[in-house]
Amino acid sequence: MPFGLTNAPAVFMDLMNRVCRPYLDQFVIVFIDDILIYSKSEQEHEDHLRKVLELLRAEQLYARFSKCEFWLKEVHFLGHVINKDGIHVDPAKIEAIKNWTTPSTPTEIRSFLGLAGYYRRFIANFSKIALPLTTLTQKSQAFIWGQKQEDAFQLLKQKLCNSPILSLPEGSDDFIVYCDASNLGLGCVLMQRDKVIAYASRQLKVHEKNYTTHDLELGGVVFALKIWRHYLYGTKCVIYTDHKSLQHILNQKELNMRQRRWVELLTDYDCEIRYHPGKANVVADALSRKEPVKPIRVRAMEINTQPNLKDLIRIAQQQSEELRTLICDEAHKSRYSVHHGADKMYQDLRTSYWWPGMKKDIALYVGKCLTCSKVKAEHQKPSGLLQQPEIPQWKWEQISMDFITKLPRTPRGFDSIWVIVDRLTKSAHFLPIREDYKMEKLSTLYINEIIARHGTPTSIISDRDSRFTSRFWQSLQKALGTRVNLSTAYHPQTDGQSERTIQTLEDMLRSCVIDFGGSWDTHLPLIEFSYNNSYHTSIQCAPFEALYGRKCRSPVCWTEIDDSQVVGPELIQETSDKITIIQSRLKAARDRQRIYADRRRKPLEFQVGDRVLLKVSPWKGVVRFGKKGKLAPRYVGPFEILERIGPVAYKLKLPVELSNVHDTFHVSNLKKCLADHDVQIPLEDIQIQNNMQFIERPVEIMDHGVKKLKRSRIPIVKVRWEGKRGAEFTWEREDQMKLKYPHLFTVSSAS
Repeated sequence: MPFGLTNAPAVFMDLMNRVCRPYLDQFVIVFIDDILIYSKSEQEHEDHLRKVLELLRAEQLYARFSKCEFWLKEVHFLGHVINKDGIHVDPAKIEAIKNWTTPSTPTEIRSFLGLAGYYRRFIANFSKIALPLTTLTQKSQAFIWGQKQEDAFQLLKQKLCNSPILSLPEGSDDFIVYCDASNLGLGCVLMQRDKVIAYASRQLKVHEKNYTTHDLELGGVVFALKIWRHYLYGTKCVIYTDHKSLQHILNQKELNMRQRRWVELLTDYDCEIRYHPGKANVVADALSRKEPVKPIRVRAMEINTQPNLKDLIRIAQQQSEELRTLICDEAHKSRYSVHHGADKMYQDLRTSYWWPGMKKDIALYVGKCLTCSKVKAEHQKPSGLLQQPEIPQWKWEQISMDFITKLPRTPRGFDSIWVIVDRLTKSAHFLPIREDYKMEKLSTLYINEIIARHGTPTSIISDRDSRFTSRFWQSLQKALGTRVNLSTAYHPQTDGQSERTIQTLEDMLRSCVIDFGGSWDTHLPLIEFSYNNSYHTSIQCAPFEALYGRKCRSPVCWTEIDDSQVVGPELIQETSDKITIIQSRLKAARDRQRIYADRRRKPLEFQVGDRVLLKVSPWKGVVRFGKKGKLAPRYVGPFEILERIGPVAYKLKLPVELSNVHDTFHVSNLKKCLADHDVQIPLEDIQIQNNMQFIERPVEIMDHGVKKLKRSRIPIVKVRWEGKRGAEFTWEREDQMKLKYPHLFTVSSAS
């Protein structure tokens, strides 16, 4: 982009911020095309300089050597002079202010205040001092240069010429703010460890002059928080004010609208308001707080320490990396403090230790702890935004399917249900099957019940059931011209439509068995009829009506259906119009679902080569024979990312122990690993099944019993399990245990 355009500087600034993002505010400051690199030692500076130059070369950005300056002890930048002592006013600017003649027009006053106001952070109560000058810039005020204006003009020049040296903030801790308010304006000063960082002040607006003293003092606190938000937001700070009642502002119940608005802003900050007597407040109005000078009598004095002892101690602290690591290890990994979080660890250490950037270092240390990454529970929503498939163009063109297994075996031998749902009309077929059906029989059933009625679909969404991933099924769909879309490993939300339909179907099956008795397969046809003839919110009609263009006649409302007189082209047009309406309703429902699902979720992206941790048991409802040990880690790894598959799925480099597991996972099952590359927990010590669940083995049968139901008796056995968390006893169905662990019953009968 050429620099002649208006937005060119902003675009270039954005580019530089993105390029230098890894080092910003660590040892790099960027302003448009100026790059400042600051360090604490020559060796460190050489390393920082090399990193920045390599970064620029990688991004094909070049710095002209004639415009570069290296190894400077002092830098002139944006009208300031920065060196090891702190921030100074540029002497060239001071000279211009010092030689400024007395203003004779409001325009000249504005020019002077514009230059002087640029350095207002160096002058305490700047707005109060400049009040006589700013009054003359008002249109309603006659220009009369009097003694007050001359005194203010000379005082500003004097304070700018003798301005103090401001310190640069070290880390984000120990900030203290002193606030004061009067009828002239608001003033505040920001300090850190007894050093002044900045001054700020402003005059009162017209309506603010009518505020009560309480509101004025509270307005001073709010003014300080707003103007220094970049320093104070996200860190704990202390605010001193000479208005004692402000200490309890957060606990007051009766507040006006203005105070409620300000209190809401205060709750965004981790600040504590304390009372400070007016005579001790460093930003109090000097004239109103002035007291007679009291004589100081010194009986004896002896100073043995160097004046810069504190600075020497801080320099020594910055060079003790091994000591910091040792302190963090003891406070995090020992038996007396077992893997606390970053906040708890910081609060425990801050009473005894301090170093620059301590809170940030502790957060980074805890983030790199591999044990914490593997065992800590997540308390936020899974990562990754909702990805929705496209809306189908016609009925039964795109379908989804899944199986309900482990149902009670019926007299006809059925123990499973094949659920097939149309993604456009939401109409469904529930086919009773046996779990041991071969793929040839399932394919015949699919052709007779689905293709013969609705034609060949263009795509099928399903999970990674072994029947759907088999070569026979894949070859059949390829021959029919149907695209098979399989979900990512251990992420059933991909086929959310089938999962939701199964939930409704199971509820209806339970209701029928409770109300009418008998085996569930006898109720299945009428359950399918009831499901297809009931109202669906997403399409705002019944699936039967969406599929056939009219409501179905039922025993409940048979009088409501009249004979249809629509024939020929009118019927075709009406059907097409209904499909268009259904598509628009589905789009609205998808938008609502996406907004709800993405609420408080954040997109998470990885790069090829990143190391991530894999969630071991990533879904609820763990089956009986795959219980997860409570004391086992929640994540395993780390594993390297080989490829990105779509917007929210990644292919991992899995070890030999997990060769039977599909290597593509949804981003919600992954977590970035910040630990060192040489740290990894061996999988053979954890014992994980192919379905990413922990292994627990039954040891022996402890007891036998019978579970009494309304119409049947089920033999059950008490089993002792052995796993990561030790022995555990559960009651299981005898027939299932005999089928899965026959050796236990051989041992039991022999004994």
